Parts: sequence; structure tokens; C-alpha cells
Amino acid sequence: MILSGTIDRSVLHLDLDTFFVSVERLKNSRLNGKPVIIGGMSDRGVVSSCSYEARKYGVSSAMPMKMARNMCPDAIVIRGDMELYSNYSNIVTGIIAERAPLYEKASVDEHYIDLTGMDRFYGCYKWSHELRQYIIKETGLPISIGLSVNKTVSKIATGEAKPNGEIEVQKEIVLPFLDPLSIRKIPMIGQKTYQVLRSMGIATIYTLRNIPVEMLEKLMGKNGIEMWKRANGIDSTPVISYSEQKSISTEHTFEKDTTDLLRLNQLLVSMVEKIAFELRKQEKLTSCITVKIRYSNFDTHTLQKRIPYTSFDHVLADITKELFARLYQRRMLIRLIGVRFSHMVRGVQQLDMFDDTPEKVSLYMAMDRIRKRFGRNAVRRASGVMTVSEKEEKALKQLENAVNEQNMMEERLKKYMMYGGR
Repeated sequence: MILSGTIDRSVLHLDLDTFFVSVERLKNSRLNGKPVIIGGMSDRGVVSSCSYEARKYGVSSAMPMKMARNMCPDAIVIRGDMELYSNYSNIVTGIIAERAPLYEKASVDEHYIDLTGMDRFYGCYKWSHELRQYIIKETGLPISIGLSVNKTVSKIATGEAKPNGEIEVQKEIVLPFLDPLSIRKIPMIGQKTYQVLRSMGIATIYTLRNIPVEMLEKLMGKNGIEMWKRANGIDSTPVISYSEQKSISTEHTFEKDTTDLLRLNQLLVSMVEKIAFELRKQEKLTSCITVKIRYSNFDTHTLQKRIPYTSFDHVLADITKELFARLYQRRMLIRLIGVRFSHMVRGVQQLDMFDDTPEKVSLYMAMDRIRKRFGRNAVRRASGVMTVSEKEEKALKQLENAVNEQNMMEERLKKYMMYGGR
């Protein structure tokens, strides 16, 4: 089997081990060696992260907290501090940014670095080893790395290097390295896909890669082809520069300048809903919100706030309204308002679930499925939608403006005719 598209590449994957727990252990060394669970404190909360000691009891991320407590009754449960974790994440990213030729921040605790061509000047493995040692020295955080021919193999290698280790998988040994591993190790294989494959008697990557690709395509469509490629160590996915998309934003210019605070706040919620949905579609999180106001005299002001990584619009909407209230102090007519999310990373809702229940996460997933199928406006928050009376009032104002504009045009035409078209 030829590893198409991987022969000349060198991709490094870095993953901070049990990141949230490791940060908490920096604060409190008495947590070392003990089962620790990070997440919502109530029984209806969920596990956001857990230590290896807790995993031995079967505890895992996204598990209901009540179940986790039953499995590991001696665990130390901590609500978590996403702002603190974000700060440490940014420190690690800063170290990588200073040294790496091209890097991608895949999530709050995970990075990819493209080292292709570096072997001509400096050994890729030596450079990777020194970077890992420097991060550990500067932050005190354990970190595992995998170096190989593409993203898939390097990520799997990192998983095998844990905890706090490093592995290089050279192109000649990619298949022997992958073959004995469980199909669970392939990043794109989730629980449902795993169960389907296991029901077919497929347990190892070796078995999966030897299934005819046509059969997998018939069974799972394009995902089947991609799965087969990854089982064969083929992945041409590029390392995407962290700064490629810096922000996502939306603005609204009013037809008539306004000071209607109720309507302004409704519109802000609606705007947040719109771009938060885009964040989740792209599987991204934001850690900075900016609100923009342009007054009727065209003076423009902005205010921003750094926040823990999230893509939940109920969190983002509250902060956006708070920023608007602080920013809007002049009580002048407003011409334009805008909202921007920046400092984005790839990631999913699990990173912001200290207060959120499985039901709330499921609700977001259900709402997004409806939006993807029937359009962005298929499901909206009541706080971001005008009432019937407000819509009628807006329609009347628009009609009034249209009538006034028509009258003005008629007056101009009369004057024009009066003076013989001169």
C-alpha cells in the first residue's frame, strides 16, 4: 500500500495531558496521585475532564457527574476555572508561536505543527523533543507528542505516548505501528461507528484497512472512504495556520437611527445567535467578544472582553448585552451596532460544561440539527425575536417612511413641472 500524500511530510501533534486536572495540580500539589474530576458540581452536571487515576474506575469526559461519582466515590470533584485554563493554553500557544514555522491550534489543549523540510537543517524529532522539554520547563504541565507523516498518524502516536511521553513514527513503519491498534484510535471513529464496525467483526486497524474500500463506501458513504484511507495511514489534511480565520462578526445598520434599548438588545441577541451557530458549525470556540456602536454623527466606539472558550449563545448573549450596557453611555441616536468573536480555536461544547447539564448540551445539538436542515432562522430565542405588536409597529413606521418619501417625490415633481422642467 502506497501512503499517498504522506511521504514528504513531517507533522507534529502536541496534547497537554489531562489538561484541566494538570492545571489544578499546579495550584494544589495535594491533588497529585489522587482521582480528580473536573465538571459541574451537581448530579445533573457532566464530567469535563478527569485524571488517569479516575479513569481507572471507568470515569470519562462527557459522562453524567452522578454516574462518575458512583463509579469513583473517593474522587475529588472540582468545578473548574476555564479562565485559568485558557490563560495556560495561551502561554503554551505563545511558546509554540515563537518557535514553529507553521502551527494550528486545534483546541484549548492540542496543537499541530508542520515541520516538513526541517530535516534539511535540523532534525524534526530533535526539534520536537526540545520544544516539549521547554514547554514542560516553562509551564510545569505534562505534554505528550507524536511525530509522523500526517495529522492522523501523529495524533494516534500522541495517544500511544501518553502519559507525558513522545513517539516518532517514521513513514517506513506507519502500517506496522497502526495495524495492531483498536479502530477506536482512529480520530473520526465515534461510538456509533465503532459499534457498527464491531458488529461486522472489525476490531483492529489491520482488519479495517484490508476491507475493500468499495464495501466501506457502500456501508458509510464518503466517510467509509475516509475511514479506509486513515486506516491505511493516508491523510492529506493540511496544518491550517492558527491565524487563518481570526474572527467572525456581524453588523446591522438601521434604516432610521434609534435609541430603542429594548429593540437594540433584541437585535444583539439575534446577532449573537447567528454567529454562535456559525461557530458551532465550524466546530470552533471564541475567547473574546467585541461590541461596536456607531452613532448618528458617525463616531464609532468598541469595547471587548476576554472570556473562557465557549460557543454557547446563552453565555455569549449575556456578555454581549453587558458590554453594550457599558459602552452605550452617550444616549445619542445609534446608526449601527456590531458583534465580533475573535481569538478562536477549534473545539466543541464540552469545554464549557461546568454549569451545563447533558440536557442543555443535547438541546443545542437538536437546535443546530434543525437549523442545518430548515435554515438558520428555523429555531430562535424568544429574547432575540420581535413580538407581533413590535413587528406591526415596525411595519407601520416603514409604511409611514415610504408615504413621506412618496409625498416628497410628488412635491419635487410638481415644482419641476411648475417651472417647465427647468
